[in-house]
Amino acid sequence: MHTAGFSAAIEAEGPLPVRVTAIASLTPLEELDADPFLVDSRSQHAMCARWAAERGYVITRELLVRGLRPDHCALWDDVEAGLVDLFVAPSHRVLERALASVDEFTAECARRGVRIETVGSAEPSYDAQMKASVHRRLSMPTAGYDGR
Repeated sequence: MHTAGFSAAIEAEGPLPVRVTAIASLTPLEELDADPFLVDSRSQHAMCARWAAERGYVITRELLVRGLRPDHCALWDDVEAGLVDLFVAPSHRVLERALASVDEFTAECARRGVRIETVGSAEPSYDAQMKASVHRRLSMPTAGYDGR
């Protein structure tokens, strides 16, 4: 089998970008007034996507989870397949809602040699109109409404 041409083609294209799994919290719509950012998973994923793009990274997977065990296969299948280099979440607060144990997940990331980052940007402020938009998007998905 001849692979020299394939290797040369990869080298000519440059290094592969860092592949990222974005983690957002799955928070019930009932909590919209109390904590709109945790309910607005679209904004959470968008924040992660901007963070990744600023660094030349590529989002390869988006997770929307709540209280997920740190050993759950949804977190690790892509890592084990060599498809993910790091995890990112908008904030530690989002991780606390998304995962059953941030400390155990962080330890598992270290054990597996996978980075975990948080965006660290300020969360958006939600006025009544923004909350109404999130409410419409999340309460009418079966009607074909996608929030645009």
